[in-house]
Amino acid sequence: MNKFLSRRGFIRKGIAGGIGLAAINSFTGCTGSGGPDMKFGLVTYNWGRDWDLPTLIRNCEITGYQAVELRTENAHAVETNLSKSQREEVKKMFEDSPVTCVGYGSNWMYHFPDHERLRHHIEQTKEYIILCKDIGATGIKVKPDTLPPDVPAEKTISQIAASLNEVGSFARDHGQLIRVEVHGRGTSELPVIRAIFEQVTQPNVTICWNSNPADLNPPGLEWNFNLVKQWMGDVVHVHRLDTENYPYQQLFDLFAGMNYKGWILLEEGSVPDDRITEMKNQLSIFNRMIANTRTV
Repeated sequence: MNKFLSRRGFIRKGIAGGIGLAAINSFTGCTGSGGPDMKFGLVTYNWGRDWDLPTLIRNCEITGYQAVELRTENAHAVETNLSKSQREEVKKMFEDSPVTCVGYGSNWMYHFPDHERLRHHIEQTKEYIILCKDIGATGIKVKPDTLPPDVPAEKTISQIAASLNEVGSFARDHGQLIRVEVHGRGTSELPVIRAIFEQVTQPNVTICWNSNPADLNPPGLEWNFNLVKQWMGDVVHVHRLDTENYPYQQLFDLFAGMNYKGWILLEEGSVPDDRITEMKNQLSIFNRMIANTRTV
């Protein structure tokens, strides 16, 4: 069976209702009469790193951001050391807000040659999958970080895929998605990501597009996008939309062409003096770009 179609069927089942509408739409390619239905939110690295959870939610509300991905080790402190009651409190805070907790942005990775280190990252991923379920999120972001130079690339690629299949199976049992960020030295190149996903068998393991310079490698953005679009998940990371270094309008055109209805999340390292004003500015740019999309 075609891998895209198997993922589509999986999401339609909704893992027994555990995956939100945005995820379902992004995989089924549902069309709408109102044009592109991409939604804007925030990855809390780096603009939300020092906000506690009430402040983070409030700032997203006042700026019009619809979702957050909670970056690991930030001041909102949503980590696996939370008790059951604390997890329920986090869940309720989002339920009482128009802001969606998309999930958790982890640093768990699966490229390590050292077996014990690899197992640690796999097992910790599982702990955070349970956290995501408990707080009402829909998935966890993981990533490769490099292709170790002293290991054949094919071996590392197979190891990453096997690890993703293991954590993907665990996540599926808990109604969660695995979002694989396109990240790292060598592993940010889309042909490498494609090689990994050609060995991924779990339908809830998806790609988190990360708007990297490598996306523009010859023969260009559209070609690289098409390499992996069949595995595209419900979360996309973008950086400042007013940069001249990345063709975001073209990217949104490509997503519009596949009737994408997922989350576009701002992940920016450089922190402005006035984050609230700049968050509003970035949302305004996003809305203008979405209004000007054309399907590719």
